[in-house]
Amino acid sequence: MATAVALLSAVPSMAQADASADLEVESYVLPIGSATPSLEELQSEGGMERLRDIARNAEPIAQLPHETVGPAASYARLATQPSRTAPVSATPSPTPMIAAPEPARTMTLDECKKGLGTTNRFYFTSRFAACSGASFVQTWLVNGRPSGVSMFNVRVVGTIAKNSRTINFKYYFTDMESEGTTEAPAMKIDTKGKIPNSWPSTVRYTRGGSMPGTKTFAELKVLRAFNETINAKPGQGSGGTTDLIAAIYQPSITITPPPNAKLTGDLKGDLFFLPPRWDAAKYLANSTGGGKPDKRGAASFAYIGMLSYSTKAGAKERAVAQHIKTAFTKPADTKPYMSAKKVPGQTPDQPLHRTVNKTRKDDNRKAAVKQCKRYWGANYTHGGTRECDEYPFATTYEGAAEHDYDADAKKFNFSVKPIAEEDNGAGGNLLISFYAKNRIIDGMEDGFIVKIVS
Repeated sequence: MATAVALLSAVPSMAQADASADLEVESYVLPIGSATPSLEELQSEGGMERLRDIARNAEPIAQLPHETVGPAASYARLATQPSRTAPVSATPSPTPMIAAPEPARTMTLDECKKGLGTTNRFYFTSRFAACSGASFVQTWLVNGRPSGVSMFNVRVVGTIAKNSRTINFKYYFTDMESEGTTEAPAMKIDTKGKIPNSWPSTVRYTRGGSMPGTKTFAELKVLRAFNETINAKPGQGSGGTTDLIAAIYQPSITITPPPNAKLTGDLKGDLFFLPPRWDAAKYLANSTGGGKPDKRGAASFAYIGMLSYSTKAGAKERAVAQHIKTAFTKPADTKPYMSAKKVPGQTPDQPLHRTVNKTRKDDNRKAAVKQCKRYWGANYTHGGTRECDEYPFATTYEGAAEHDYDADAKKFNFSVKPIAEEDNGAGGNLLISFYAKNRIIDGMEDGFIVKIVS
């Protein structure tokens, strides 16, 4: 087995073959990095059937990232494999006021290639930079016998500039190779970026860029890269002041063989889905558009956010991180007591949800303080030097008062602990900064998890 065919550069044409020959092209759309038989292996007994088995057993390409949130998550199958994300740094913040790092907003082809590797379906470096891809493999047969193979890879990188409503999708055609006798250079490839669904359904988009339309294999081998931009103007969304627009973006590749060839298999590759969204929430950046109403709000990908806290010595939020780590790993050691306690926010399947409702936040804090007093006494603050740290955070719907609002929620499924005022303040500053920089919106249509690093 060779990884996606290491191929020759000199390719004989089918025009050199007998004009009466029965020419077929079997086409397959496979995950990036799929191991496929070489031409020699395909020509051996059972070789074609092995390739067909690989195609039959491959996971469908058309999937959403496992961590998709909001309306888009119900549109299609979610990948069972978690997306790969950029490594989280455990380096303590050197600044006096701790803040979440600026999220990545660019991604090169090499970064995408490295991030996807040979096994990952999606790669995210932030909610503003994501990529995925697929391999297209064709076997050329004359009178039923393999005479050549061709292939190409397509990777799409989606990026969003700071405070922008424009999403840029860059398409890269790479590894365009063939071996044996083929007519691959004349094969036509049509490229489109589709938006098969939007929430609300009435949303209208502005498109731009340099999409290639229909080009031959030979032309794409020279041109290689294209981009498409998508923008959704504010005022079209739902959720009142959030003005939320959600969508599905799907790259689509259609192959047309030369006129003398019959194409079978995957004639069309409706590829992976990416879940873009737009908001104009008044509590997030650029809510006025700098005086330009059409530029209010910004775009992001509807993907679970990840807040990082460090237990490393020198990290200003260290005490907060240690408290959350205990809640995750030793919940029985936390207060208030609850049998089988399992706090949310550890995995994408049970994320935390931000609330901007002042009453709800105040009620969460009151419920947390009540438990701090219950277990550590009325003087748990030690003269105002300590504060009651709570997890899940008071700024989430899963905070300490959740049961008061939802009778089905487990009572006492939270943890409190008095910690130094400075540590608690650092943790709070990091959280507020994370919300702002990652455009975490209020409600169940969004979510985030907490990662403890050391």
